[in-house]
Amino acid sequence: MASKKHELADFLKRARSQGDPSRAGLPSDGRVRRVPGLRREEVARLAGVSTDYYTRLEQGRNITPSPTVIDTLGRALALDEAGRAHLRDLIGATAAPARRHPVSAQRVRPGLHQLLDALDGEPALVLGRRTDILAANRMARALFVDFAQLPPRERNYARWMLLDDDARALFTDWEDQARAAVESLRLDAGRDPGDQATAALVAELRERSRAFDEWWEQHRVHQRTHGSKRLRHPLVGELTVQYETLTLPADLDTVLYVYTAEPGSPSQRALDLLASWTRTTGPERSVHHRAPGP
Repeated sequence: MASKKHELADFLKRARSQGDPSRAGLPSDGRVRRVPGLRREEVARLAGVSTDYYTRLEQGRNITPSPTVIDTLGRALALDEAGRAHLRDLIGATAAPARRHPVSAQRVRPGLHQLLDALDGEPALVLGRRTDILAANRMARALFVDFAQLPPRERNYARWMLLDDDARALFTDWEDQARAAVESLRLDAGRDPGDQATAALVAELRERSRAFDEWWEQHRVHQRTHGSKRLRHPLVGELTVQYETLTLPADLDTVLYVYTAEPGSPSQRALDLLASWTRTTGPERSVHHRAPGP
């Protein structure tokens, strides 16, 4: 993948092109706009910096803005919290220490596997760096796909969502879910642009998926914290599940996803039916495997 400076320049240009001058409160200067979004001088004015300073920043020059300037740039570009975090990552202003490139693959400790198994009636997944699927309980495998049966290099959520025809058929809101997966991967990649495994994954997806290539080029980012998914399951029919994410303090690169349905709803009855089916036909333990290493 490109360097952080190149990524920063691209992100700023994309964010600026998506800006709305009227919403930014900028007065009209009477000029005809030949390109969408904000001009460089307008972003600089809103951020309280010189046009030359902002231009050099957008060109990927070797400058490091202060935290105050980073915050004002985020407001000027109307970035959400994920966008501002991505901006800080690319500038190198995050409080978290830089990632090291581990020799071994990520592993899930036994206690977390036990927690997955204890969530007997609720689908649950553990995702790691670059959306690698580190573990899944039997309900998650019944609801989505049996990830343990996939080749190790294919146990990746973004890859499965973009390249697997069954995933496209499973989600009635596939485009929304697939775009979110791309934007989440973009956010993760910004934290460590030098990660070779991420670069290889992105290169493969850009080559094999036109949708991924288009969305990646837009350079939007998304932090999945909670939300919903709509599915058309081959066994239990249509249902909607809500998800919540839990980042583990001992490993900030590992996130637990738990899926539930509204109590008493048709979706809850569908999950109950699926749970009953997995108890009689499904495997008894959560997936135990290593994610593909970098």
